[in-house]
Amino acid sequence: MLNITRYSPLEDAFENLFYGLPVLLPNPETRAPAPTQFRMDVTENDKEYQVLAELPGVRKEEISITISGNEVAVSAEVKHEKDVENGETVLRAERYYGKIQRAFALGQELYETTAQAKYNDGVLELTLPKKTAAAAKRLAVH
Repeated sequence: MLNITRYSPLEDAFENLFYGLPVLLPNPETRAPAPTQFRMDVTENDKEYQVLAELPGVRKEEISITISGNEVAVSAEVKHEKDVENGETVLRAERYYGKIQRAFALGQELYETTAQAKYNDGVLELTLPKKTAAAAKRLAVH
């Protein structure tokens, strides 16, 4: 099989224009990493969906859960506590702050009123009961 390489003189000229010039990038050691998506596991049985979400370092008052039909949204406000004493210098800061959120749709509509949420040791556990599907009604043509 042949390997075909596309030749583009314009792209090559643009790449060669900046070749050898120093690139000024921010030092990654001085800035905190951006908040990342949190991990979730979603399982289901005949009656409900179970969601486990890892939210370490978040207080339960900072977690927001929204359920609309079959859509679920989980968000949290992560805060960076500054614990620097007078005279101390921060050499490296890797803790971050900001809003993290995930939204997803499930295969069946949910009962918002009977849904439950528990938060323990950095893990949010959601129990989302399924609405029973209404039986299809057959209409007679007159």
